[in-house]
Amino acid sequence: MIVEAAAALIVEVGSEGLTHRLVAGRAEVPLGSTTQYFATLEDLREAALQHLAAEIDAELAVVRAAMEDMSTAPAALASAWHAFLRDMRLVQADNALSWAAVHDPHLRSLALRWFDELVVVLSAHIGVRRATAVAVFADGATWHAALHDEPLDVRLLADAITALFAAPEPQEEER
Repeated sequence: MIVEAAAALIVEVGSEGLTHRLVAGRAEVPLGSTTQYFATLEDLREAALQHLAAEIDAELAVVRAAMEDMSTAPAALASAWHAFLRDMRLVQADNALSWAAVHDPHLRSLALRWFDELVVVLSAHIGVRRATAVAVFADGATWHAALHDEPLDVRLLADAITALFAAPEPQEEER
């Protein structure tokens, strides 16, 4: 209950706006409860960000399912991402996690977990370089949705993903 309240507040006010008092109010618990379970605000913030990351990671199951049939994978992936991008709470959670990691290198592995796992899932089908390009596009589409308060059109997503899937695999650069 306390962690969920902290996670919701991070989505609303950012991780830097989090206080024990705000969390206690949202969770409807005495202020002492938040400090009893989380000695520092940083401990509470990290637990809340872990909670948000787990919610975002759950979306990877949808990506895995979309990749089962390569003939429909780009359209299925676009549809799945469009559904994710329509959920502004998840979009804001993803961006809050990324923003916190920009300011706290300790959180980088947590923020990169989804990106890295997406590359692993996709690379089994389209290679690492194309998978990385798709993951970078997904990150950009997420920031676009946050800034514009709406996702890119599903057709645009499908066209871009199709193009990235079909791009020739680049040769290794000579050193």
